[in-house]
Amino acid sequence: MSTALRFPAALPPEAHVDTAKYSMRYLLGGEILRWSGPSIDVESPVCLAGPDGTLRRVVIGQMPALDSREALRALEAAERAWDSGRGPWPTMRVARRIGAMERFAEAMTKVREDVVRLLMLEIGKTRKDSETEFDRTVQYVRDTVEAVKELDRSSSRFAMEEGFIGQIRRSPLGVVLCMGPFNYPLNETYTTLIPALIMGNVVVSKLPKYGCLLHLPLLEAMKECFPPGTVNVIHGDGATTVGPIMESGKVDVLAFIGTSRVANILKKQHPRPNRLRSITGLEAKNPAVVLPCADVAAAAKECASGALSFNGQRCTALKLIFVHESVAPAFMEALVKEVDALPPGMPWEPGTKLTPLPEQNKAASLAALVEDAVKRGARVMNRGGGETNGTYYHPAVVYPVTAEMMLYGTEQFGPIVPVVAYKSEDEIDAFMRTSAYGQQVALFGTDPGRISRLIDALVNQVCRINVNTQCRRGPDTFPFTGRKDSAEGTLSVSDALRAFSIRTMVSIASTDRDKRILTDIVTGRMSSFLATDFLF
Repeated sequence: MSTALRFPAALPPEAHVDTAKYSMRYLLGGEILRWSGPSIDVESPVCLAGPDGTLRRVVIGQMPALDSREALRALEAAERAWDSGRGPWPTMRVARRIGAMERFAEAMTKVREDVVRLLMLEIGKTRKDSETEFDRTVQYVRDTVEAVKELDRSSSRFAMEEGFIGQIRRSPLGVVLCMGPFNYPLNETYTTLIPALIMGNVVVSKLPKYGCLLHLPLLEAMKECFPPGTVNVIHGDGATTVGPIMESGKVDVLAFIGTSRVANILKKQHPRPNRLRSITGLEAKNPAVVLPCADVAAAAKECASGALSFNGQRCTALKLIFVHESVAPAFMEALVKEVDALPPGMPWEPGTKLTPLPEQNKAASLAALVEDAVKRGARVMNRGGGETNGTYYHPAVVYPVTAEMMLYGTEQFGPIVPVVAYKSEDEIDAFMRTSAYGQQVALFGTDPGRISRLIDALVNQVCRINVNTQCRRGPDTFPFTGRKDSAEGTLSVSDALRAFSIRTMVSIASTDRDKRILTDIVTGRMSSFLATDFLF
């Protein structure tokens, strides 16, 4: 099978989206506004081929390049909606907030096709994966609603201790700055935005540089389902928009998915970092370990998928494979066969597994990593590995990788599969202890003794160990976090609700008089917070 990727001369009808109705829009204070200032062209990783063979990226729409003044207006709108915790959204009964979120989930489905097509065009995600991301996000909203119902049921009870009656509920934290990534721009953004909202916070969402236009079809649903200013959606240069927002000191929660370098910059900009809560998902260099007892064929298949799903542009991707030297020849043969079987193509073409890359100059940075490894003694093992055509970079299986090569410790975040041949499990332990990252590891083997020893050695270095399966985020009910530079806080359907809220209680003495006061408040439904009723 050829490794070459041929770009079309024009976009087919199944990839077309009328973006004129979305371009240059943003949401501020409950109104969808059209920016008349500078714009940013949204370029697709899909290139069009000219008659002479030249390639040019397709411009599929324009986004507003908001200035600092407009960014601060969005922050002010959120502040008004919060109103020191007295705004309509943070004081709303849980049942009504749930109703708003259920309406939003339903409204999302009405623009599914446009969002799916924009996912394909903006970040090069295949049609199948784009549909999966959209549907998974809608399901995440619905699962979050169910988790809130359960949380409200459990917190509706009163406790009596040492002469006091208390009710403990979870309260919102305030203004949340939400920033999602380009690789899962809808799903990862919403795994912070949705729990933040449903717990009563207000949000300013700064859209990612890549994967921004696809959010605009959802602005109408946000406007209709939430009170004005509850959620504000902006776009523009990060330093211009996000810097002033953080420097204001008015952000209570930073929800950021990206790199630790940027996360550290953002947190340093806040004048009162002790008051800033951070929930972050950052880099990872997740290794796979292929033990001598592994089912080599099964391990190779899982490693190829784990390393190259969505071109390896996932924090959960397998970024380095350790294979025991005794099975290395057989494993490499099987791995190369699996990689060679992955068909390149356009995102809308059925069966496509490998697609163009959205980041500018990404192919050049990947090539530099491979060049460094080759200079130091590694080889590209697969046919066409590392070949480029415009925005496309064909996956490179690089072996044997050693600790002196950049690929050993650098997160490539793209379609390179570095493989290390190891002799002793001490080498695995040493890698994890010295790595800046600590998200996940995948172990492949059939010997319970070997697997158990590695589990015990690694369980305090990473936050998830996968046995005979690749690293991944889901299911969304499982905790998702990391150690070291890989994450702060824990995200899952239930964990996220706790991350974006704080335990708050009302306590009253258990005298007859105070019991009567409590009874009158509860039975008269005088308080949204102090209550025992739930309507589910």
